[in-house]
Amino acid sequence: MCARAMKNRNGITILGVPALMMMVMMLALACVPAQAQQARLESFLPALDPGRIVPGADRFGPVTTSPAVVAPAYRGSELIGYAFLNSQYVNTDGYSSKPIHIVAGLDTEGTITGIELVAHSEPIVLIGIPERRVIDYMRPFIGYNPIRAAMAGEGMPKTDIVSGATVTVLVMGESVVRASIRVSRALGLGGAAAQASAGAAREVDPAAGTIAGWDELLESGAVGSMPLTIADVNAAFERSGDPAAARRPEPGDPGELFIELWTALVSQPAIGRSLLGDAEYESLARSLEDGQQAILIAGDGLYSFKGSGYVRGGIFDRIELHQGTETIRFRDHQHRRIGDIMADDAPHLQEIGIFMIPAGTEFDPAQPWRLQLLVQRSVGALDKAFVSFGLDYRLPEAYLKPVAAPAAATPASATAPAAPAAGAPEPATQIDGLADLEQTPLWMRIWQSKIASIVMLGLMLAALTLIFFFQDLLVAREKLFDRIRMAYLVLILVWLGWVAGAQLSVVNVLTFTTALREGFRWEAFLIDPLIFMLWCSVAAGLLFWGRGPFCGWLCPFGALQELTNKAAKAFHLKQIKIPWRVHERMWPIKYIMFLGLFGVSLGSLAFAEVLAEIEPFKTAIVLRFMRDWWFVAFALALIGAGLFVERFFCRYLCPLGAALALPGRLRMFDWLKRYRECGNPCMRCFNECPVEAIHPEGHINPNECISCLHCQVLYHHDHKCPVRIQRRVKREKREAVARPASQPPGGSASALPITPAT
Repeated sequence: MCARAMKNRNGITILGVPALMMMVMMLALACVPAQAQQARLESFLPALDPGRIVPGADRFGPVTTSPAVVAPAYRGSELIGYAFLNSQYVNTDGYSSKPIHIVAGLDTEGTITGIELVAHSEPIVLIGIPERRVIDYMRPFIGYNPIRAAMAGEGMPKTDIVSGATVTVLVMGESVVRASIRVSRALGLGGAAAQASAGAAREVDPAAGTIAGWDELLESGAVGSMPLTIADVNAAFERSGDPAAARRPEPGDPGELFIELWTALVSQPAIGRSLLGDAEYESLARSLEDGQQAILIAGDGLYSFKGSGYVRGGIFDRIELHQGTETIRFRDHQHRRIGDIMADDAPHLQEIGIFMIPAGTEFDPAQPWRLQLLVQRSVGALDKAFVSFGLDYRLPEAYLKPVAAPAAATPASATAPAAPAAGAPEPATQIDGLADLEQTPLWMRIWQSKIASIVMLGLMLAALTLIFFFQDLLVAREKLFDRIRMAYLVLILVWLGWVAGAQLSVVNVLTFTTALREGFRWEAFLIDPLIFMLWCSVAAGLLFWGRGPFCGWLCPFGALQELTNKAAKAFHLKQIKIPWRVHERMWPIKYIMFLGLFGVSLGSLAFAEVLAEIEPFKTAIVLRFMRDWWFVAFALALIGAGLFVERFFCRYLCPLGAALALPGRLRMFDWLKRYRECGNPCMRCFNECPVEAIHPEGHINPNECISCLHCQVLYHHDHKCPVRIQRRVKREKREAVARPASQPPGGSASALPITPAT
């Protein structure tokens, strides 16, 4: 290796920093997936079987750019269909804010013939979900003709939503359908040209209407509403045919309001001014571009139509707008918070928001549309069931007028990628300076719903703080300290890890650094109270003690390793002592892994998250080993290694430990006490340190120390520490000399037997 080598003050050979950083950046560039550099149809075709995209095809022809970006599919010399890439026509961003690339096929009638997921960046959304399940979700779309379905007034195919990947699979399905429509219209497949040329008979009249009150707007239909009771929701889950969902009805009075949903087209001036007031409407009108529309959505009751998905991933995963085969899903930057409805006699509602519809969609506000609400219900530790309810809306005739021009708008040309559809980022001017008028932020409501867990974790953190501040009193009582430590680790593993699922990961570190570079939002980190509290405690711990409080006490996987090693020792499983020269050269592995992951995250955070599977935390803690066998085998292999070498993963492979060790060097205090004799001549702490963080010379390496406090137990032990043993022996000798010759150790003169006089 050409990198200049040097030795630190402990004699460990390390790479020169410039060379190491060069390696990290080269690794980052080498590891960025090809699709992140170029997402074009031609880049994916060589790896695909033409017959899987268009059945019967034996080859693809050259990719054309006019009238559409497609690859003709041939059987011999006969043209039998086309292949296209969904992301070249519509926005396909998922939770990762990166496109989900799917190559789909159409026959000459516009029917979808094949679907292949060729690239995606959804590792966070697909936690523990085999990719095959997501692909299976798309199977009902094969054989579906979206143009004919639109002409017949039918919706999209019925599919089973994949629990845990709701947004991902919905984006996949709708993006393929919408892209298929645009390709079919460009190529004139299956009567698409005639359907595209049919103009709407009516259009929105911006001059129509007057300021009206809430009741008048409801009566006229300008505001649509949909009330749902608990009984309605329970009945819908019973009709869904899912027995697990039916067995878990919503608690409460069946007649109690579950949610009432309202919607209205507020880009129509009269309706907008009535509901928003003049000032808010004028602000909205200035933010709308040509062709954009805006709708108001409001909700009241037990259920939130906003949910929490938009805070984590930027997508509102409980609502979507349907019109024909057009499906529009909203992102956070298309959302504008509203405090109250300004119409006379309007009720005070819990949730109110304005949602902007991008101009690139084919949404026609003059035609009927449906606001669909997705209601979810937990049916297991990791699974959820879903039912949907639709609020149909038609703009009243009083707000419409005949179309001025006989010809409808021509569909966007397919010679270039179409304008971004639902979810596409809008210019910054639309979101800058919007007032946060929502009375109770979503993250605050989530914290309020998890009071018990927050209090529990708060007590655990307070107890750990007391353990560290009063460690001298505890470690002097070896048995008591050992019992407290074992009980604490069991609680961390069982409750914090397996029950609460609060396991920190190096992905959190990479996400945080990416947020600092691309736009930091506190709400994204406050959305999970336990994770946020843990990171705050880690930050405070780094200032006082380094990485030890987390790695040695708060990490569920670390607790699992230590507890299983204790069990192995109880069964007299022989422990392996790694030679010091080998051990100190294995330390840097985790630092190299972290720097590599960090370098990759600069180019592709999603790919770095995939590589972060080197951490078994997700498998062993979050998913409790309920995952594909190769993930489980990998986690068990690391735990198995820990049976022979205590905390094997923590010592040599943990990138999170490495990430915490770097700032941990800046700690303010050194709370671990040492004697001058430590390391010379005494080697007891060196030999007994569970993670070999103590050098033969006697000093403790803070980068590797997990603050288990075992060395402090030895420090105070007058039967194990040679220094303390010598002090005890000297003390006992002094006490023996100070006693009367006739007084036995531990006795008194009056207690001596009296010999009778002779």
